[in-house]
Amino acid sequence: DFFTSDVNKLDLLKEFVLLGQVNNSFIVGEYKNEISIIDQHAAHERIVYEELKSFWGKATVASQALLIPEIVELGDERTSILIEFKKDLEKLGVVLEQFGNKSICLRSLPAILGQVNGRILVNDLADELLEQKDISVLEEKIEGIISRIACHGSVRSGRKLNANEMSALLRKMEGTPYSNQCNHGRPTFVEL
Repeated sequence: DFFTSDVNKLDLLKEFVLLGQVNNSFIVGEYKNEISIIDQHAAHERIVYEELKSFWGKATVASQALLIPEIVELGDERTSILIEFKKDLEKLGVVLEQFGNKSICLRSLPAILGQVNGRILVNDLADELLEQKDISVLEEKIEGIISRIACHGSVRSGRKLNANEMSALLRKMEGTPYSNQCNHGRPTFVEL
């Protein structure tokens, strides 16, 4: 079993043969007498989630400033909840400020996400914070936000990956805790 073996992963990687990508959604490879089918979105989601959790624990998430700050209209309640968690969001690399009563100005996003739609991300964050109702359980909310950011910022199904990108994803899976399932519990791979 390639991804759950306790053997030296670098040695295993030498034996893993990358076969390609199917439907721009699944990475297919061969290891010994087994075929592995990896869900690229689920696998990358777990990797990003664990990296963000690690950064959050160290409070070192790098932020990437937007070239042009984005004004996002959210309404009173959704704007208020984001401003309430402004300092905590900054620890995750999301820098925003209030822009009137119903909008925010988005200035930076987590650098780890690369290209991401800030408007969608901010709306998702507001929804996530509003769903949690009990603001005293901040760590759970932040972990929920991390999960949402990881899901939104991961390689999507339908994206064509080149061989280097597929290999890099597989190498990162090897060193990622719980890489056999995404944040929602979906398996990241099957072996036949």
